[in-house]
Amino acid sequence: MVPPVAPAAAAPAPPPPPPGAAGKGSLDAGQAAELEARCAQLDQLDYFEVLRLPKDAPPAAIKKAFYAESRTYHPDRFYQLESKELKERVHELYKRVTEAYYVLRDDTKRKKYLADVTGPERAQKLRFTENSEAESKAAARKEHEEQIGTHPKGRQFYQLGASDFDAGRWSAAERNLKMALTYEPSNARYKEKLAEAKKKLEEEAKSKGDSFKIK
Repeated sequence: MVPPVAPAAAAPAPPPPPPGAAGKGSLDAGQAAELEARCAQLDQLDYFEVLRLPKDAPPAAIKKAFYAESRTYHPDRFYQLESKELKERVHELYKRVTEAYYVLRDDTKRKKYLADVTGPERAQKLRFTENSEAESKAAARKEHEEQIGTHPKGRQFYQLGASDFDAGRWSAAERNLKMALTYEPSNARYKEKLAEAKKKLEEEAKSKGDSFKIK
């Protein structure tokens, strides 16, 4: 007796679409209009507007907004869109969301970008380019130099004075900081540190009962 033939295995079911996958047919008129409007105005938005953030948003809010917007506009959610042009615009919107986060999460880049988009050349500064990157690095370098000095000798004596100060050698700190100021007389950081060293010397003299005046 011939054994019965087992029925053919059913073909595997196709994988489900990505969570939240949206085709043109699954978007109502309002959602479709909102999506098209946001894509259409993309080139007029700065990175804060792309992430729907105020200009003074803190880092935590920037990160939260990025995750929310990247989920909302991930291309996988719109793979069924009938309009090829709109699909490309959604992809560009997603890229802009990522680009915005790359710039705004960095303190130096964000500071430079904020100055750009609130200035008279806003329209030309909406995108952070290689030139923007170079300008940002130059600004950071300038700020660093302004903090610790621009003259090599000034920086050298300031660092010596700061080390003496940290070690409690107030007289040596005062001497080296005065030397630093001979190279950069207008450096506010040097002046501030020298004032601190003089104050420590006065406190030390007072504690020892000395009556001489520190000049």
